[in-house]
This record gives sequence, C-alpha cells and structure tokens, in this order.
Amino acid sequence: MENFVLIATFVLTGMLFRRLEAFPPETVRVLNMFALYVSLPAVILLKVPQISFSGNIAVPITIAWGALILSAAMVLAAARFFAWPRSAVGVLLLVVPLGNTSFMGVPIIQAFFGDTGIQHLIVYDQFGTMLIFATYGSLILALYGKEGVVTVQAVARRVLLFPPSVALAVGLVLLPWKYPLLFEKVLMTTSSTLTPLVMTAIGFQLNFRLKPTLRAPLCLGLALKLILAPLVALLICRLFALRGLAVDVSIIEAGMPPMVTAGALAVVAGMDAELSAALVGLGLLLAFGTLPLFYWLVQL
Repeated sequence: MENFVLIATFVLTGMLFRRLEAFPPETVRVLNMFALYVSLPAVILLKVPQISFSGNIAVPITIAWGALILSAAMVLAAARFFAWPRSAVGVLLLVVPLGNTSFMGVPIIQAFFGDTGIQHLIVYDQFGTMLIFATYGSLILALYGKEGVVTVQAVARRVLLFPPSVALAVGLVLLPWKYPLLFEKVLMTTSSTLTPLVMTAIGFQLNFRLKPTLRAPLCLGLALKLILAPLVALLICRLFALRGLAVDVSIIEAGMPPMVTAGALAVVAGMDAELSAALVGLGLLLAFGTLPLFYWLVQL
C-alpha cells in the first residue's frame, strides 16, 4: 500500500509541475528519455538473472498474445458495426493491444508483488508486448498510417535497437557470469529512479480533451484494455486451474493502460491524434482504480 501511495504522489507531482512555468513542455520528454535509456535497462539487467526458464515462461507470453487476438477481433467487429472512421480504427488497433507493461508495469508490479514479480514482467514485456509492437504494430502502422510517414522497416529497426531490448539481450549473454558487486550496486541505485521519473512524467502529460464523436471508440478501447482483457485472462486461468505468481503478474500486465509510445506513433502516422491522446491519458488515470481491483481478484 505504501508503494502505491508513493506512485500516486509522483503522479500528482507531475500534474503540479505541468502548471508551473519553471517546467517547460519538454520536461516530460526528458524524464521519459532518461527512464527509457537508463532506468529501465538497469531494471532489466538487474532482473534478467532471476528469470526462470521453465514452463512458467509460457504463461506471460500466451496471455500477452491472447489479449492481442481478443482486442483486435473486438475492435474490428465494433468498427464494422458502428462504421467508425478509418483513422479511429487504426488508433484502436494499435493502442489498445499494446499496454504500458514496462514503464508503468515495473512500479505497479513492484508495489503489488515485490521484486520477485519483475522476472515475469520482463518475459511479458519483452516476449509479449515488444514482439507484438515489432510485428503486429508495424503492420497496423503500414496499413492505417499515411503512406510514407512510417515504414515497417523503420519501426522494426527502432524496436530492435530499443534500449530495454538491448538490455535484455546483454543480460541473456551475461547469464553464465555473476555481476561484480560494484556493478550490481550501480544497477540497484539506477533502477530505483524509474518509479519517480515515470510516474512524474505520466502526471505531467495527462490530457482528456476529446470530440463527442470519439467517445464511443474511446469507451470501447478503455473497456477492452483495462477490464475485458485482464478479466478474460483471469477467467481462462481459473478455468484451467492455473495459479501462481507468473499467472497473477500476467493478468495484471494484461490490464495495464495503453502504451505511451504506441499512442505517439499513431499520431506520427497520421491517425486520430485526439483519440490517441485520450486513450493514453484517461487510461493511465483509470488504471489506478482498475489495477487494484484485479490485484484483489487474483488473490481470491
């Protein structure tokens, strides 16, 4: 509970900073870039040696890709029924299946399950979210984005060189060796900066402006991402009597709000900018209510 209060405090701090002239609009980019290039890779390098390559590794991967199939199918069905504009459909197909499983995931999973849950988060994030981003995400950007703005090759290259992905590769290469004590201490200190940086940035960029015509796509997208995906994952796991830390972490990860990077790429690709910003911003806010709910449910 203390960790969750700490998270909320940093989000409120970010919202306060946004109102102060001392913090320019570029502040959120600086915070996110440091977290992306320094803090998050440090977390991954620190936790990779703790990953257990057993049968449990299939649980996070299966839930991540299963949530993708469910979300994409329901978005396409609703878009056809309601005749939503192509730009809005592209945003939903890109942003809804891709969760904020690393930036917001790490502090939330630490708050709920402690450091032991991070190994399962890394599997979900790297072999689920990031692979989906590289393959499925590239396809959606190519099909629904403006021609020539974003290419599959460019996005794939960006994902392969994504700092967390590089950190994972380095960590796997170094598995046979134990980190020097000094290096491990540096990683622990650096990784501790992730929560204050990311949560302050999230509070700084919350935005809820939206045209009335986009309210239905917004509601569907948030319902799918924050409620239906983790609920279906929970029900299926209980149906097959699957329990344990890997299952619990994966269900919470399935309910993480939309990925900020996916929302930004949707805007760059020429899709509906207002819908993208609303999904990311409102999703982040609502997740502070839905994630504790699902944490309570997985404990039953």
